[in-house]
Amino acid sequence: MTGRTSGGAHHVVVMALENVLALDIGIPWQVFGSWRGGPYTLTVCAERPGPVPMHGGPPLSVAHGLDCLASADTVIVPGYLEPDAPSAEVTAALAGAAERGTRMASICTGAFALAAAGLLDGRRATTHWLYAQALARRYPEVTVVPEDLYIDEGQVLTSGGVSSGLDLCLHLIRRDHGPRLANQLARLLVAAPHRAGGQAPFIDLPVRPEPSDSPALYDWALRNLHQPLTVDQLARQAGISRRTLIRRFHTDTGLPPMRWLLDARLTRARELLETGDLTVEAVARHCGLGTPANFRTLFKAHIGVPPSVYRETFAG
Repeated sequence: MTGRTSGGAHHVVVMALENVLALDIGIPWQVFGSWRGGPYTLTVCAERPGPVPMHGGPPLSVAHGLDCLASADTVIVPGYLEPDAPSAEVTAALAGAAERGTRMASICTGAFALAAAGLLDGRRATTHWLYAQALARRYPEVTVVPEDLYIDEGQVLTSGGVSSGLDLCLHLIRRDHGPRLANQLARLLVAAPHRAGGQAPFIDLPVRPEPSDSPALYDWALRNLHQPLTVDQLARQAGISRRTLIRRFHTDTGLPPMRWLLDARLTRARELLETGDLTVEAVARHCGLGTPANFRTLFKAHIGVPPSVYRETFAG
């Protein structure tokens, strides 16, 4: 919804949950709260007016309670520490706002609050990549896409970790008023009007599972990533059948053996790109990822950017 309040400006309400993350709440505050006579007004609310603990800063003094959601055109829930489901009062207020047609959005772990209110069921959503698996486990009706910076599902939008909230806020302005206004604000904030790619380059790929019945097998595989390993080789190394090996990998990692090997190789490639000056051909050879062309294709498909861009971003 992009409706207007009776005063003419689009009313953005930012909900400060307990232990709200300072940077997460600062982003929409800066983006929507700095207009004077412009297209947006901003209100910060909490479950109850008064001081709200803020992670990364002093307690936040909030003057408004949940009743101000009744006049909201857009509600934004910033991330908060230890994202358990908020209280029944909060989830009911969020659900009620959505039923009235209010546009709902989240930054980082704020997605957990929207999910607890049932607003992400049957929808694609994202959150900080570190919490994506927890969100998917806790709310299986949600299709969690950790690679995306933000996801626009129409009335409900979610964004990834921290700075992805700025991408989402600029997207909202672009959606409401077109690219010109969004680009003007981006220049004032010294930010990119639109970032290509997603969270994939920042995601840690789990490699050696803990605990495991076969720790020596994983260590051996990690030492031999440059070799053309197969499922049968892994099974022989572990002294078990092929079927048992596949079952053990699923138990330990949740992945088939060859997908685990690909993730391990991509993790090694990222380490080499970050810390050394090997050529792309040498990195591909050390990691068992084939020709430079094959390496570039796999890296771009799974990490989201070419190896050269990744090195420029993270090396040093």
